Amino acid sequence: MGIRPFTYEDGAEFIERVRESRSLHHPWLAPPASPDAYASYAGRLIEDPTKAGFLVCEKGGKDDKGSKGGGGAVAGFININNIVQGAFLCGALGYGAFAHAAGRGLMGEGLDLVVGYAFGPPLRLHRLEINVQPGNAASIALARRCGFRLEGFSPDFLYIDGAWRDHERWAITSDMRRR
Repeated sequence: MGIRPFTYEDGAEFIERVRESRSLHHPWLAPPASPDAYASYAGRLIEDPTKAGFLVCEKGGKDDKGSKGGGGAVAGFININNIVQGAFLCGALGYGAFAHAAGRGLMGEGLDLVVGYAFGPPLRLHRLEINVQPGNAASIALARRCGFRLEGFSPDFLYIDGAWRDHERWAITSDMRRR
């Protein structure tokens, strides 16, 4: 597996993967499924310094680029949102696998790479959080496998699929990662 930043050129493949994965994503998330929605979404990840977006890619394909490359098929995406510098040094992770890659362990490898990026230069964050709906067993298992700990419960935390949804808060710190 490899990770690489989002580009505008990834739109067609990303949208195709989203469309193939609707039943997997619903009701947990709704990634962009049209060219305009993708362009807006990718633009925020590319241009906003409080965000960093990555595509998780299978290695191989037309241009294998090593640990941050992965020129093969896009298996999923992981975003670091709400990056805060200063005394907080924190970011919030959001992610999704695509149907062809689900259950193969690929997102665990990708998440491990993104966590390493977040805790290393240039971000040097201290803490990452994942907010997961309690019924999303696959996402909770991924957070647990990657070393995140359950820290709390947030009622009516995010507006998803037409309603305010409860979330569990999972977190990892750079100190936990070094152990």
